[in-house]
Amino acid sequence: MIEMHVQGITLDPMTNMPIVVLKGKETEHVLPIWIGVFEANAIAMQLEGITRPRPMTHDLVNNIIDSLNGMVEYIYIHDLRDNTYYAEISIKTATSQVKIDSRPSDAINIALRSGAPIFVSEEVLEKSQIDDEHHDAKEEDLKDWLESIKPEDFGKQSSI
Repeated sequence: MIEMHVQGITLDPMTNMPIVVLKGKETEHVLPIWIGVFEANAIAMQLEGITRPRPMTHDLVNNIIDSLNGMVEYIYIHDLRDNTYYAEISIKTATSQVKIDSRPSDAINIALRSGAPIFVSEEVLEKSQIDDEHHDAKEEDLKDWLESIKPEDFGKQSSI
């Protein structure tokens, strides 16, 4: 498992779909995951420290976990099949540990709100890499663009 952090939210220049970009905490791994607009907005709001007067869904989930004396131990993006990522949320209580299936965007939102670490399997990172020999120039350009992203490129984007 490789620990990652959310580098930011950006838009795919070809499709205008939101992408959450994860970057290795101690590695150069970069994992872009295309997500929905609502999930991207929730991540962007959390990254920018914007709070709402009432809890959003991810806040509600964290409040439920807290009120049941649990804690989000970590989230783990563990599989990539047919261009779909699979994640789980590990919740620890005084008496047990529960792993809950989740979309990565929801798991990331919950991790950001709870302060839990984000892990990605090495297998997922390998599967997600673009094979330079078998893809055209547009995909190579996208790979170069994703690898060149810097934190300052993610200024205030709460309009996503």
